Amino acid sequence: MSGIHARLRLARPDFLLEVDLRLPGHGVTALFGPSGCGKTTCLRAVAGLERAQGSVQVNGETWQDDDARHWRPTHQRALGYVFQEASLFAHMNVQRNMEYGLRRLPPQQRRVSLEQAVDLLGLGALLARMPHTLSGGERQRVAIARALATSPRVLLMDEPLAALDAARKAEVMPYLERLHRTLDIPVLYVSHSLDEVARLAAHLVLLDQGRAIAQGPTAALMARPDLPLAHGEGAAALVQGRVLAHDAHDHLLTVAFGGGQLQVVSPRVYAPGEPVRLRVPARDVSLARTRAPDSSILNLLPARITHVAPDGPGQALVQLDAGGTALLARITQRSCGALALAEGQEVFAQVKGVALVE
Repeated sequence: MSGIHARLRLARPDFLLEVDLRLPGHGVTALFGPSGCGKTTCLRAVAGLERAQGSVQVNGETWQDDDARHWRPTHQRALGYVFQEASLFAHMNVQRNMEYGLRRLPPQQRRVSLEQAVDLLGLGALLARMPHTLSGGERQRVAIARALATSPRVLLMDEPLAALDAARKAEVMPYLERLHRTLDIPVLYVSHSLDEVARLAAHLVLLDQGRAIAQGPTAALMARPDLPLAHGEGAAALVQGRVLAHDAHDHLLTVAFGGGQLQVVSPRVYAPGEPVRLRVPARDVSLARTRAPDSSILNLLPARITHVAPDGPGQALVQLDAGGTALLARITQRSCGALALAEGQEVFAQVKGVALVE
């Protein structure tokens, strides 16, 4: 049976984790929520590092089933675990650190070769280096490669970028994207950064006070007005599309999606047909009842209002359906009233800011 199913209950004096997660057996699933909501506890329970009650199945393999009195300890679970800190062996060079992860796995069971891990993480020039000579980003890439070298059935990543500064995060992020595009290994990714989630995760679990208040495709959850992700200054929608063209003169990428086309500044050249993911901040979407004839805003999309409600002092949140893709607009309540916006109305979404996140 494909997929990850984790039904877990862990009671502490001041905290209760109680979740029933049904996750895809491929791609990146993010566990997201405020500090103390149970993200890391949930990840550790899946790994067997915390003894929760319940059951854990990973792509047809049972790691825990308390009803059947079945418990597989962590060292017998085919998983790779990447922590916030790389925790490399200081007395071993990069190659020996990665080879350490192979010791528990017979050669006939290896599905990810050491050479493949080195290539995916761009470590070829670092193999002879000692950990103390590496940057934080390089150390974390080695830690990820070491986890991959065990050929895990699932890769667990606990805020792997949290200890890095912005420059080192930017260094590591493309390698994380490459991993999930290249390897057919499901990833459970804990993060408190919505930008990381938007860039990496196809599936999302939203945790709050030890419970999963929502789980599903990331794009769908980010645009749901009944969830906290859709509110405040950071609210944004995700758009999945494909590249139509790239204008090298103006560095503009044209992306087609179900609701039309979006143009975004991108110095990188993408091949026609290549899939991309766009992040559209709600604060950068304005609304008009009629099409504006002259405007500096490049992106103008016909859309239908599906939800409108106050969103803080003087603000209103408007959810839109643009050809089956959900968008969000955060506008003033005065503008909302002046346009007499209501559910079911047809409007034009004027999209000023579009960020290329994949």
